[in-house]
Amino acid sequence: MLSRSMTIFTGNANPPLAAEIVGYLDCPLGRSRVTQFSDGENFCVIEENVRGVDTYVVQPTSAPVNDRVMELLIMVEALRRASAGSITAVIPYYGYARQDRKVAPRTPITAKLIADLLVAGGVNRVVAVDLHVGQIQGFFNIPFDHLTAMPALLQSHLRQHYRGAVVVSPDAGGTERARAFSRRLDGTLAIIDKRREKANESEVMNIVGNVEGKRCIIVDDIIDTAGTTCNAARALMGAGARQVSACATHAVLSGPAIGRVDESPLEEVVVTNSVPLSSAAASCRKIKVVSIAPLLAEAIRRIHHSDSVSSLFA
Repeated sequence: MLSRSMTIFTGNANPPLAAEIVGYLDCPLGRSRVTQFSDGENFCVIEENVRGVDTYVVQPTSAPVNDRVMELLIMVEALRRASAGSITAVIPYYGYARQDRKVAPRTPITAKLIADLLVAGGVNRVVAVDLHVGQIQGFFNIPFDHLTAMPALLQSHLRQHYRGAVVVSPDAGGTERARAFSRRLDGTLAIIDKRREKANESEVMNIVGNVEGKRCIIVDDIIDTAGTTCNAARALMGAGARQVSACATHAVLSGPAIGRVDESPLEEVVVTNSVPLSSAAASCRKIKVVSIAPLLAEAIRRIHHSDSVSSLFA
């Protein structure tokens, strides 16, 4: 059990994940209340003494994204004014991460804006899992621990069923992630060359690598509307793949995602609980969930005791 000089709080984004984390750490969940006034304003009360305490706020900024961001900021503000010793934002899913650069004139870099808000609000450290691009760490001038869900996704299910499979990156940007998976599965690598005409729409152009007669697994960080993943699955089957599945860290699954997954040739989609699944996603027979609570709990334990976090992935 950890010392009482550390307390873990949760917002409303994913309380079950926070409950799992404190279960692994054998400590109680911090007492707090995050509510809304009738006009939609968020309000937070920290219901225990945190003076001088190292505090951790578990809050993925998933849908509804703006509410979750404001909840996190207001909880941080409440902890700061309650004289918490330190405040670490544990953000399993970092919303707005896809707005990491100017893609056209007069467009924002919103991922940087969120970073600035967190630092200005009083966050002393950030823990996140599988950022859309690792460069987002550079938006912060405070310690940032970037974790990967690969150990959770590569549990016995993937190791048993996908040993030697072709690991497919759905775009050029995810090649390093797919290569890391292929090494651990003793598999080979393929890349989808695609063109994105506008947000949430993609067109598969070419497949780089041999997939004919092979079992393939598409690896990505986020599945949002599932257009990219399902288009990639159809292209792989069209190129002669024997079987296609997918795995991703963040199951955003917005809009038509569930219908697309159901109608696609995907055999299964393995995701983590970084964000809570909707009722439709939870009832989808193709979606299987693995927990990243042990990973986050161990990272928090090591941060609290000033141990190495990077050695988790050695």
